[in-house]
Amino acid sequence: MNSLRSSSARPAARTRVRTGLVAVVASLGLALTGCATTDDNLAQQANAGGDKGYVAGDGSVSEYAADKRGEPVAFDAKMFDGSTVTAESLRGKPAVVNFWYAGCAPCRAEAPDLVALHGEYKDEAQFLGVNLRDQQATAEAFERNFKVGYPSASDLDGAVLLALSDYVPPQAVPTTLVLDSQGRVAARVLGKADKSTLAALIKDTVAESA
Repeated sequence: MNSLRSSSARPAARTRVRTGLVAVVASLGLALTGCATTDDNLAQQANAGGDKGYVAGDGSVSEYAADKRGEPVAFDAKMFDGSTVTAESLRGKPAVVNFWYAGCAPCRAEAPDLVALHGEYKDEAQFLGVNLRDQQATAEAFERNFKVGYPSASDLDGAVLLALSDYVPPQAVPTTLVLDSQGRVAARVLGKADKSTLAALIKDTVAESA
């Protein structure tokens, strides 16, 4: 594998966003300007669809060779049940980290595929959602509608986004990262993840850790 492989269909240059927390949150706010709706309206969108205020990535895929990956990622995030998840707690086996929110049309479009992949790989890889916008009731309405079986952290303050800003542009929603068993970023998808492509990325990372 090259040190950085990109899908042939689309450019996939490694994006590095180095900003302070205020700048990241401000950028995220710009991305979500059109989503200034009530939680009830977002809950309805989670069930009925819509196309509100997201800025989608281009679907590009980047892979990072094992000997060229950076340091393990680090973050602390509060879960909707009040517990805390850390990046360190995800180490030991691969993890899939998906950034989303309910009013994001491509997030809804990819949700069934993520649910299916979680069912297929849940014994070999951990899955974590990072919700960038929603209050608990809205996020839970989305999860019920799509039968999401893995947890999501709340990132209203942008702290997780900032911690992973080397890999997650603040205006690219959704973004999905595949972490290796050491907690390093092994692959990234900007925008809606193609199911077969993400499955291959997970499979490769699982095989590598074995």
